[in-house]
Amino acid sequence: MKAAICPEEGKHKFVLKTPKGTRDYSPKQMAIREKVFSIIINCFKRHGAETIDTPVFELKETLTGKYGEDSKLIYDLKDQGGELLSLRYDLTVPFARYLAMNKISNIKRYHIAKVYRRDNPAMTRGRYREFYQCDFDIAGQYDPMIPDAECLKIVHEILSTLQLGGFLIKVNDRRILDGMFAVCGVPDSKFRTTCSTVDKLDKMPWEDVKSEMVGEKGLSLEVADRIGEYVRLHGGLSLIEELLQDPKLSQNKLAREGLGDMKLLFEYLVLFGISAQISFDLSLARGLDYYTGVIYEAVLTQPQNDHTEESVGVGSVAGGGRYDGLVGMFDPKGRKVPCVGVSIGIERIFSIMEQKAEASEEKIRTTETQVLVASAQKKLIEERLKLVSELWDSGIKAEMLYKKNPKLLNQLQYCEETGIPLVAILGEQELKDGVVKLREVATREEVDICRGKLVEEIKRRTCLS
Repeated sequence: MKAAICPEEGKHKFVLKTPKGTRDYSPKQMAIREKVFSIIINCFKRHGAETIDTPVFELKETLTGKYGEDSKLIYDLKDQGGELLSLRYDLTVPFARYLAMNKISNIKRYHIAKVYRRDNPAMTRGRYREFYQCDFDIAGQYDPMIPDAECLKIVHEILSTLQLGGFLIKVNDRRILDGMFAVCGVPDSKFRTTCSTVDKLDKMPWEDVKSEMVGEKGLSLEVADRIGEYVRLHGGLSLIEELLQDPKLSQNKLAREGLGDMKLLFEYLVLFGISAQISFDLSLARGLDYYTGVIYEAVLTQPQNDHTEESVGVGSVAGGGRYDGLVGMFDPKGRKVPCVGVSIGIERIFSIMEQKAEASEEKIRTTETQVLVASAQKKLIEERLKLVSELWDSGIKAEMLYKKNPKLLNQLQYCEETGIPLVAILGEQELKDGVVKLREVATREEVDICRGKLVEEIKRRTCLS
């Protein structure tokens, strides 16, 4: 009876929240995102890339067996009585599927879209369950290390333009890693799992990594110590030369090939003028199974924020490498398409940019309106509508307040709050004289402009700002 009288009381309390590991973006946050996206897209286009899009979900079997230990993070969709589907985990595997399906053997493409991972979110550090990836990949049979060097140049350009502070791009090669494991005595069957343990060296001290190798991965102490001698090395061309002379590594065919290519890569990076920010680092492993050659990861070299513990370690802000066998996994004839690419860690970059914006307290504009059409007296709604329409038709970004008779002060205040630089003021006198009073919001300077020249004047003034 109570439920019948008060139907509200019997209802389950509905919690208004976004799902774990996701978030909404306010207009201010979106303004920062759009700025970052435009810098990244401009860079991709400068390097001649085309863009594609693929479905947000793929057949489950498309994604299975491509991510090594990370496969457990894939979101499977509930069977809806048809195909078994999963949400995409990254943009690389769908890209390989796209190349194989459409029999494409060379393309330079970028793809910016959301991906999904059942990860434990650390939102303050830019780790989410739904997040954007920005990928640039070069597919095709080319001469060694030329496309690879360009990918590193792109990372360097983007991180320099975003002005996030100092950064370092670590580089290694899967063949050098595999050669190193072989000469250290790791059995073939344990290469991949050892690789994902070595990959934790940027987050854990060597002692912890070593005990995981011995305790969980079943390597002997002796083998782990031998690996330890190598993975602590990092440097540039001189280290590559040194390892080419290493009595053990130089005997391994894979490692020799990898070191030869690494030497060539560094020579190209010197020509691109970016070698100072690149470090050949034997501890870099990147856990994904599909890498076959050069791998790289960009990290910021200075803490972003000294006030809060949470915001300090942002981790890597870009990563990628060469994956020559992935397309072949999808091709019915096993036809291989060599690929190399890079993924920009956009969410982590957003986290840093947002923190920077908050710290500097700079006013971020969330609209691009150039001018507000205002009236100084009552009963001018028709004239305001006519003028705002003229401006829109001439490609001017314009607004007016949705009131018949707004007060001039309120209209000017609206410009102050939203950052609109100009006000076009109509009054009876202006209408008689065929002019519009154009006011600069910042300086409060006013000038009468002939109606026919208004569009030109607004363009001139807002181009400069």
